[in-house]
Amino acid sequence: MNTLRVKIALLLAVVIVSVVGLLSVVLFYLLGPPKRVYSLAPVAQQVEMILRLSNEDSGAVSIVPLPAPGRVYEGLTQRLRETLAARSTDLAVTVSRDGWRSPLTVSVPVTGKGWVLFPITDLPPPGVPWRVLVRLLLIITNGAIIIAVFVANRMVRPLALLESAVESVGPDGVLPALPERGPDEVRATAKALNSLSSRLKRAVESRMRLVAAAGHDLRTPITRMRLRAEFVEDAEERERWLADLDELERIADSAILLVREESVKVPPELIELDRLVGSIGTELREQNLDVIETAMAPVKVRANRLALNRALRNLIINAATHGQRARVEVGQANGAARIVIEDDGPGLPPELLDRVFEPFFRADPARRQDIRGAGLGLTIAREIVQRAGGRIDIANRSGGGLRQIVELPRAEEQAVS
Repeated sequence: MNTLRVKIALLLAVVIVSVVGLLSVVLFYLLGPPKRVYSLAPVAQQVEMILRLSNEDSGAVSIVPLPAPGRVYEGLTQRLRETLAARSTDLAVTVSRDGWRSPLTVSVPVTGKGWVLFPITDLPPPGVPWRVLVRLLLIITNGAIIIAVFVANRMVRPLALLESAVESVGPDGVLPALPERGPDEVRATAKALNSLSSRLKRAVESRMRLVAAAGHDLRTPITRMRLRAEFVEDAEERERWLADLDELERIADSAILLVREESVKVPPELIELDRLVGSIGTELREQNLDVIETAMAPVKVRANRLALNRALRNLIINAATHGQRARVEVGQANGAARIVIEDDGPGLPPELLDRVFEPFFRADPARRQDIRGAGLGLTIAREIVQRAGGRIDIANRSGGGLRQIVELPRAEEQAVS
């Protein structure tokens, strides 16, 4: 109910019905309905004329033995008798109708002879016809609602197009070009959004190129420093220099890899996710990492195989190194493929859970170097999963450790290419 379309439709309908209803009430009170005496006076005159003709035995009127059949209108009959009494004619006339399509019929008794029947037109009700007015307003209300909904849809359609376009923003944050049509305000908004999207895309590409260039340019001085470190006589000092240079090189390589994931477009392929995770687990166990597959249900996804392998590998390594052990489960939930990775580590403070995907984030402020890594593994993994249309959630387990949940759109059942 709290949408612009509904509000416009309700406003139009209320305005139309209110104006028509107010005008109808004002007209009824100003002009007034036909008065009772003027409505029945002609009928009373006809009754008196029929009585005179029937008393003259001229054969001008047809006399029948019984009154007109059908439903007798008591209110109208009583008003006609009162009108006749006011004209000094006390007569037990009746007004009836034999079926809703038949006209009203007045039955006039003729003493000692029978009845004279003659039809009359429908008479307006006495006073203000509130029932007729209410029915008229109901009809007008229904028509006004139909018109209001149609007009509201036409007015809000450009805004709905803008809304759907904004909702279709891709994982790279790029907004698709919006059609610049419709009212002036909508065209101006679409033009501003297109301009904003273009500037944002250029800014992101510029920063990505800067990161890639910085990572690439770091390799040359790192190589020179590595050569110089080899000539350090103190073995312990030389090992510390080489360890720091290894970290710098990992950071440079990870930065270049992150830019590559942002920019490279590779067509997705159909992947058997359980087999992919199983192969990653086998590879990591050969590297003496504690990785266990607890449940492996067959499920297929569509993604870049190399990128998805890198993302899941980063997540499992993160659990096996920082959490001592990685337990991996593959299955389905809510129509999506689901990978659950649990570990037995200390977990993370709740206030840091939202920061784990930030580049170069480390939960240990001392930046321990006993665990290799540049701090971009989770960032790259989330970028890859989001580009595949999925999501990653990380939370602390109730029994200790972290639970990483990856959900990806499940692919249609077909042969793997």
